[in-house]
Amino acid sequence: MDRQSIQVSDEEPEVPREECRRRRRKKAITSSSCVSMDQITIEFVMPSAARGGSGPDILTLDVAGNWTVEQVKAQVWMKAVTLNLCPDFYQRLSPDHCILLYQKKGTVCEIYDKHQVFQTLDCIPYWRGTAKGVGRIQMVTRPQLSEESLQYQRYLNGLIGYDVTDVSNVHDDELEFTRRKLLTPRRIELSDRDPKLYSMDPWVTRKPLPEHLLAKVNNGHILVVIHIGTVSQTIKVSINDTPSQVLASFFAKTSNKRVLLGIPDDVCEADFVLRVCGREEFLYGEKPLQNFNWIRQCLKNGEEIHLLLEKPPDPELDVVQKEDWAQVDDCTGVAGTHEQLTIDEKDHERVFTISMWDCNRKFRVKVLGIDIPTLPKVPELVVFIEASIFHGQQLLAQERTTSKTFNEEVLWNCWLEFNIKIKDLPKGARLNLQVNSSLQSPSAGKTKNRLLFYVNLLLVDHRSLLRQGEFILHMWKMPEKSDESSSSINADKLTSATNPDKSSSMAVAILLDKYCYPVVLPKSRDVGRDSGAGEEMEGGERGQREMPNHLKKQFEAIVSTDPLHPLSPEDKELLWHFRQECMRDPRAYPKLLGSVKWGKQEDVLATHRLLERSNAWDTSGLDVGLAMQLLDCHYSDSHVRSMAVRKLETLEDDDVLRYLLQLVQAVKFEPYHDSALVRFLLKRALRSKRIGHFLFWFLRSEIAQSMHYQQRYAVLLEAYLRGCGESMLQDFRKQVTDMTMALQKVTREIKAIAADKYDVSAQVVFQLRQKLETLQSSGLPETFRVPYDPGLRAGALLIEQCKVMASKKKPLWLQFKRADPTTLSKDPIGIIFKDGDDLRQDMLILQILLIMESIWETECLDLCLLPYGCISTGNKIGMIEIVKDATTIANIQQRVVGSTGAFKDEILHQWLRDKCVSEDKFQQAVERFLLSCGGYCVATYVLGIGDRHNDNIMITESGNLFHIDFGHILGNYKSFMGISKEWVPFVLTPDFLYVMGTSGKKSSPHFLKFQDVCVKAYLALRHHTNLLIILFSMMLMTGMPQLTSKEDIEYIREALTVGRSEEEAQRHLLDQIEICREKGWMVQVNWFVHLVLGIKQGVEKRST
Repeated sequence: MDRQSIQVSDEEPEVPREECRRRRRKKAITSSSCVSMDQITIEFVMPSAARGGSGPDILTLDVAGNWTVEQVKAQVWMKAVTLNLCPDFYQRLSPDHCILLYQKKGTVCEIYDKHQVFQTLDCIPYWRGTAKGVGRIQMVTRPQLSEESLQYQRYLNGLIGYDVTDVSNVHDDELEFTRRKLLTPRRIELSDRDPKLYSMDPWVTRKPLPEHLLAKVNNGHILVVIHIGTVSQTIKVSINDTPSQVLASFFAKTSNKRVLLGIPDDVCEADFVLRVCGREEFLYGEKPLQNFNWIRQCLKNGEEIHLLLEKPPDPELDVVQKEDWAQVDDCTGVAGTHEQLTIDEKDHERVFTISMWDCNRKFRVKVLGIDIPTLPKVPELVVFIEASIFHGQQLLAQERTTSKTFNEEVLWNCWLEFNIKIKDLPKGARLNLQVNSSLQSPSAGKTKNRLLFYVNLLLVDHRSLLRQGEFILHMWKMPEKSDESSSSINADKLTSATNPDKSSSMAVAILLDKYCYPVVLPKSRDVGRDSGAGEEMEGGERGQREMPNHLKKQFEAIVSTDPLHPLSPEDKELLWHFRQECMRDPRAYPKLLGSVKWGKQEDVLATHRLLERSNAWDTSGLDVGLAMQLLDCHYSDSHVRSMAVRKLETLEDDDVLRYLLQLVQAVKFEPYHDSALVRFLLKRALRSKRIGHFLFWFLRSEIAQSMHYQQRYAVLLEAYLRGCGESMLQDFRKQVTDMTMALQKVTREIKAIAADKYDVSAQVVFQLRQKLETLQSSGLPETFRVPYDPGLRAGALLIEQCKVMASKKKPLWLQFKRADPTTLSKDPIGIIFKDGDDLRQDMLILQILLIMESIWETECLDLCLLPYGCISTGNKIGMIEIVKDATTIANIQQRVVGSTGAFKDEILHQWLRDKCVSEDKFQQAVERFLLSCGGYCVATYVLGIGDRHNDNIMITESGNLFHIDFGHILGNYKSFMGISKEWVPFVLTPDFLYVMGTSGKKSSPHFLKFQDVCVKAYLALRHHTNLLIILFSMMLMTGMPQLTSKEDIEYIREALTVGRSEEEAQRHLLDQIEICREKGWMVQVNWFVHLVLGIKQGVEKRST
């Protein structure tokens, strides 16, 4: 072991050899050289009172720019001790007892980060710009939180489902650091928020009205029924009228009916707003009626538009509790430039930090050993540790230890030196440590490696400091049944959090080199003095050269490939060589950024400069797929991810909602808690109650179920809750504490009573109703927002209509009154409450179905998808919407002729005819059936949704087919891809075809239309291939841990026939339809088995 190794293992501070030599060379430099360093005179207002009581003590200090905040505090404190100011205070206490505050434009800010280099603070340029050029900092005793604040924090922690103040499972202060930093964007957003707009939160879109909806509008006008009290007035308005114009029309038309309508003479239209009857949804603002989503929904469903005239809600209900915290310096955690941090040309006596870019030695880690309280029950295993350095998915360096016998404690005590220099480590680089088992197979004569445990450590922390010293990291265990290799992709494996279960988890002890000073990764390099600048200029000239024609074709071919297409080393070389050309075409950005050698400092700096100088990205149109691609797991660079978020800033609220679930999942790919994406989500949620509502549930669900990302999501959720306002907090309390937790308790009690798998006796239902009666009389709120539809308020339980459903998990079938007295609907609000199933997978699929529906809408296709409400509200608990007048195909088949109903082609056709009161209604139902059947055939095929049987396909009485239960997508992947002859691409059975007037080989006009609809829908999705591929791969990586192999993710490329022409794609889909026609009887056999063997979970299984 070399001298340096001995030094570090003895835990003595080490300074790299080069630094030592450099310092000896600079010994002769006089202290006058420090004049070149920035200095600023600061007046410190001390916490002690001046003698004579004329005010506080004031000390003036010349602060060197390269001092850290901690050193500044120490110097001030020392000066106070030297001057013998208030000895009882300064000699008894330490500088940590105080915090530093300053004022900027009337705002009090705290200088929060003790490791920050002083000259990088936001306040310095502000002070230099003032007339005096002197800074003023107040040093105050660290404030203690009041009992009221502590109580409020406990309240928020209860809503979050996690204690954000608990730092027992962190190895740095990133949690608290991020909580403080997110205060600034929150305050900015709250100061800019329009209270009236926020209180009403109109749900609008900018997209043009689709043609199929425009066809339902008579000459650009629609009829609107406006209610006031018990009377109403119907008026005809233009779809281009704004809500204020509608109000003006209403008041003009009813000017002589004011007494009748009960409208006082001293009010006018400006005193009122329009609300949707029965819903907390307002038509407000300067957008035309056609842009309001509720109006579009009414047009789509052929429903009358009923609005209520009422006074606007009181914005005071959205009051935000004042915070005790001071805002932190905007530049907190931002490192200085290399020139500010470097030790070059500086007196070593005045150096307090080291730039990472001065560290020319290779990075290394000492693996001390592993320790586990209880050894896994696997005999004769040998284990080794594989240590890898990753940036995103790019492997920068990898080493491994020797193999040793697996015991409760295994010691290596060896250094692993990586083939990467410290100066080349990028921000976001993570050290991935994996304990792998090695099992010799006697029969095959091969060694089989299996991943047992893993953990990650970010080598550069949130403050841009290089990690130093010893770490004991509690590792995550791979699931027992998992055959996952160390190369499989899954979001959980990217987490930098450690296992909170310290008592039983595997721990690995490592040692990193220690230095005399903090080692900081600079934020940038001064281009003028940068040795790499010449290279970039040279690269720039090279990039400006005209690309040869044969390379242009190759370049275009590379850029046109889909996101999953692997780039060859030659492709990457070409893209990097012509990087200036790439910067002109935003489509090339993911490919170019995937070609950057992130473990090479010069290339990273060159990339950052290219991104800063190019305006092609910002001036190009919004391509959501492209922006989302740069937010996936392959890109860890903050410049790249910020650029993607900058593009998403232009999304309207409607689209933010559409992609919100995926954006929340993309937060898992951020290296640090604080990021541009987190700030974007916070900002948009604080602007819109609807976005905020869903963000709350998406985050809370992840916090409850994903230990790997609990802290990150909890910090974001707390930041939102501290700004959403009292009205929203009260609503969340009702939904979480009063409803979800209470119903979960009841469900578990019922499960304990009804242990039998499917049987639900009358006694069980009676006991449920008794429990609900008790709950209603004592604990349930009078009203609450429905978690999957925040515009709807539910009231009292209709206990006699509630029951336990006949399935393994014993979900509750609940019916609630509509709480809003202005509702015109007589139907109750039906909710299935489930305990025991993770609904996050269903949510992801339903969200992608909504996105597909919006794609089809842009191509003037209305395929009548029915993405019912579904929301995960905690750890394997959630709520599902009961779709009105809907039943399963199995239920229809069995009701008529029992289990043999699966073979009766005419049953579904007859059921639909019986439900329709006239031939006209029946024809409309058939039309809706073929459209919805086509939509779901294409959607389930593209997403690989297998295991479709007659119990998870439903139909409404108006002919709307829809699928439910998406918990196991790609479950039949191998058979789906044609290995097994008995499976079909999607469900198109003889009874479905019979509804379309087709049997055997005949093709009816309805069936031909069905084929045409399917082809159009399929080709429309292919036009958005990149977006769907990104959403699909993100869904698998973040929501389906058991399905993250390369083959699983690449399934969608096969399904979308990537690389084939439109004609080939069309032929491919028509071939799939023919396969379904030929093999539909095999599906019927499968359905028959479901009915006969009782796999079907009863008529009430899930009438969603």
